[in-house]
Amino acid sequence: MSGKPRLTYLNGRGRMESIRWLLAAAGVEFEEVYLETKEQYDKLIKDGFLLFQQVPLVEIDGMKMVQTRAIMSYIAGKYNLYGKDLKERALIDMYVEGIADLMQMILMFPFSPPDAKEKNLESVKERATNRYFPVFEKVLKQHGQDFLVGNKFSWADVQLMEAILAVEEKVPAVLSGFPQLQVFKTKMSNVPTIKKFLQPGSPRKPPPDAHYVETVLKVFRK
Repeated sequence: MSGKPRLTYLNGRGRMESIRWLLAAAGVEFEEVYLETKEQYDKLIKDGFLLFQQVPLVEIDGMKMVQTRAIMSYIAGKYNLYGKDLKERALIDMYVEGIADLMQMILMFPFSPPDAKEKNLESVKERATNRYFPVFEKVLKQHGQDFLVGNKFSWADVQLMEAILAVEEKVPAVLSGFPQLQVFKTKMSNVPTIKKFLQPGSPRKPPPDAHYVETVLKVFRK
């Protein structure tokens, strides 16, 4: 073992991408194992690696962790990205949960039937511009600080940056009515660890394509 966290998932974004983002933002290098067949997945279950028979799986500090939220809470706490006290953690949790709701729509989008894609894209745009992004625009405007919580870089900032870029891939002008978020995005892009993660050749995964969707359906088929 190299001591680096070891991530087991498919070679694509899915539920692992937010974990990759958080580790990268913390400046932590990691190794990846990619599932390509149902047999690999079944073996992980048979060998007792997956507590609830689900990936993502992250091996870190001698633990085999599953459940995305638990993994990310641990990483955020370990690398000082989880606020200075309970109140700040509660705020971070609220923001992260809200962003996760938006990200869930984006996560499921590639699996939409062709005739539903346009409607689902419209839903992503509507939720981002009317429900989620206005919240963060208001937070940043009200406290006038660079980051969402305690004027310190946290898990919530990382999640929001990931969400902004994911929505922009589908709706390029989505931030046009959100000047605070435009400034936030620029500042976040220049945080050294984030800047590195956004460069070509980083562990960041490209938007899901037909091959990724096909692999997901093959690995997880009942």
